[in-house]
Amino acid sequence: MAGISSKILGIHNILKSQQQSFPHVTGLTSIFNGTLTVQVRHRRPGHPINLTRPRFPLWFLRKELVNVDQSLTEPNKQFIEEVVHEKFGPPAIISGLSTYQLKSPLKIEAEPRGEWHKKTRRTGLIGRKIGQQPMWDKNGNRFTTTLIQIVDNHVVKYIPPEEVKDKREIRYRESSRYGLLMVGAESADPQNYTREYCGLFAKAGLMPKKQLCRFFISPEAAIQAGTPLYANHFSVGDVVDIRGKTIDRGFQGVMKRWGFHGMPATHGQTKTHRKGGNTGGGGEKARIWPGTKLPGHMGNRWRVLRGMQVMRINTKYNILYVRGVGVPGPVNGYVYIFDTVLPLRKRKEKPAAFPTFYPEDLEEPLPEDLFHESLHMFSDPSIKHQPEKK
Repeated sequence: MAGISSKILGIHNILKSQQQSFPHVTGLTSIFNGTLTVQVRHRRPGHPINLTRPRFPLWFLRKELVNVDQSLTEPNKQFIEEVVHEKFGPPAIISGLSTYQLKSPLKIEAEPRGEWHKKTRRTGLIGRKIGQQPMWDKNGNRFTTTLIQIVDNHVVKYIPPEEVKDKREIRYRESSRYGLLMVGAESADPQNYTREYCGLFAKAGLMPKKQLCRFFISPEAAIQAGTPLYANHFSVGDVVDIRGKTIDRGFQGVMKRWGFHGMPATHGQTKTHRKGGNTGGGGEKARIWPGTKLPGHMGNRWRVLRGMQVMRINTKYNILYVRGVGVPGPVNGYVYIFDTVLPLRKRKEKPAAFPTFYPEDLEEPLPEDLFHESLHMFSDPSIKHQPEKK
C-alpha cells in the first residue's frame, strides 16, 4: 500500500487501528494546520532497504563539526604538537607512509595464543589499492596483479563472543561462536577528531585512525589491542577474499550500466539512439517485471572478490601482489583483505603466522621481496646456450 493519506483528528485512534490492521507496515505522520496526515508505506518484513548513499555504521563515530579556526598563536600550536609527540611519538615515515612512531602501545595484558584448527577464522587487514603490474610465470604466460598496500594497521579492540551484539549473528548457526576484532588504519592528528572518537583508541594507546573495520574471528585467534599488523600476516600462495566499495558512477543509462547495444544510428531513428527499447510485457500482465534492466544509480555498492591468490609480498613497504584484476574500488581506495571462505580453496593447514605475524619471533630478517614458486625470476637466465659438440 502506498500513497494512502487521510485527515484524522484522533491521533491515538488511527495509530492503534494502523497497528492492528497492518502489523508489517511502517507509517509516517505529520501535522499541518491542525490536521494529522498519515502516509502508510508497505515493506516486506526482513527485507533490507536498498540505499546507495554512503552510510557509516553506528559504531563509527564520525566528526560532525567542521574545523574551526580557534585563533591559536604559534607558541600554542607548537605546545600542542609537543604534547602529541610526547604522548604518541614523533612523526615518522614507516613503510613509505607518513605516520607516527608509537612508543610501546601495548598497555593491557596480552591475549593468550590459541591453537589453530580447520574452522578457525583469523583477522583480516585494511589495505589501499595502489595500482596494477604485469608478471610472468616460468612458462612465459603473462598475467596481471593488483597491488594492495597495508597502511599502518593496528588492533584497536577485541570483543569476546559473549559480548558481541550484532544483527549479523543470525548468519551463523552458533551465535556465540565468533568474537569481534576492531582494526584501524592510518594514524592521524588527534586535533582533527572529537574526544569521543579518540576515546576508542585510549586503552590501546594508539592515535586516532582514519579508517576502521571489524572482523569476526575465532576466540583462539584473538590479538592484543595495540598490536601492529603487517603484510606478512598472509603468506605467498594464500587465497584471500577482498571486499571494497565500487566506484560511484552516479545515474547512468542502460548502455553504460548494463552494456546494451543501443538503437540504430540512422534509418529513421529519432532520439532513441541510447534508449533501452521496450521494457514492459503485453496481455493481462502489462507491467514492468521486477529485475528488469533499467537506467539507475551505478556503483557505490559493497562487493567481494573471492579466490584471489597472493603471488608476491614486499616486506619493506607492506605490499601484497594479488593475482587478477577487478578489485572493487578506485585507486587509493580502501579494501579489506581476509582469508577466503570458498569451500574448495579454504586453508587446510596451519598458517605460518598465527594469529598474526610477530617480527620478534624471527630468527633472521626477511628478504625485501617474497615470490611465489611459479613466478619467473628476471635475475635468472631465460635462455641457455650450449656449445655444439664437435
